[in-house]
Amino acid sequence: MDRLENLFFEQGYGKIPSNLPEFNFYCHREVQGINVLHVIDYRQGLCISDDQYTHLKERIGMFFRDRGEQEIHVMTLVLCDDTEKARKLCENDRFCWIIDTREYRLLIHETQTADFYGWKEILEEYLFALIRESVEAAEPAGKSEKADYPRNVSWVNAALVAVNVIIFLICTFTGDLLYNKGAFNVAALWQGEWYRLFTSMFLHWNVEHLFSNIVVLYYVGAIVARKLGPVPYTALYLLSGLTGNIFSIGYELLTNAYVNSVGASGAVFGVEGALLFLAMSHHGKLESMTAGRVAFAVAFSLYCGFTSAGVNNAAHVGGVLMGFVSAAVIAACKKN
Repeated sequence: MDRLENLFFEQGYGKIPSNLPEFNFYCHREVQGINVLHVIDYRQGLCISDDQYTHLKERIGMFFRDRGEQEIHVMTLVLCDDTEKARKLCENDRFCWIIDTREYRLLIHETQTADFYGWKEILEEYLFALIRESVEAAEPAGKSEKADYPRNVSWVNAALVAVNVIIFLICTFTGDLLYNKGAFNVAALWQGEWYRLFTSMFLHWNVEHLFSNIVVLYYVGAIVARKLGPVPYTALYLLSGLTGNIFSIGYELLTNAYVNSVGASGAVFGVEGALLFLAMSHHGKLESMTAGRVAFAVAFSLYCGFTSAGVNNAAHVGGVLMGFVSAAVIAACKKN
């Protein structure tokens, strides 16, 4: 509790004296009014009813109104090691978050506000620092730098980027050999060359084509890979690319417009679709991105494809849909 209190002080919040050690109040004046952090330490064997909880919040409002305040914004933070008990306490309060002190997690449910004047990011960084310290304390001397590795670097995403680049370099020395053997081609598929559904995902026509896919994959893929894990992320990447090619088969059969196509864009769009799901499922914000911005980026990318010539838009649509669905399935499996 002392460290959390110091965090409040660092953010300019002052403590309001209280006779009850389990209930602490911190306030800070903003342009729009007074912001109050109401901390309940639910680890002390404390048990209060819904009516008592509601009465507490009303008393906070009365305290400040009696002092002439008009705009009062109160956020309750429940410190607990029993999340079910805490959830029942604040399930009907939109402005109530749970801090799981056992696993260092900030729990914000769908019915609760997604942020409170920037405190979501502040608390998540604070809790991550506690996780890192606990990991470093548990490791032998000289090993602590590994604690940051999964957060900062995604080796599986780096490997996918490297594979695409290496294959392109090979293509520059072998001419049309790999394109003739591995490009997506419906006629070749009907002749039994189904492997093209996979190989075409790692081929690119030129440097510009490669660069446009790899830049997105490098930055977006790193975030998605960290959130999903190496194996689920790789499966999502490959499934999205394959689904994009399957959508291409359907489109070409419907339109009788048969072309050779290559590129990782179906898989890359799948990664973008996964990022959209993750942002939506994290209460509209993931790291520095909001769900609205991610949705706009995906929509804009699709729009650019539909308004450009020589672009396999069916693969883009199939990829983004599969990426979104795959991320949802992976998230559901992790919860169970």
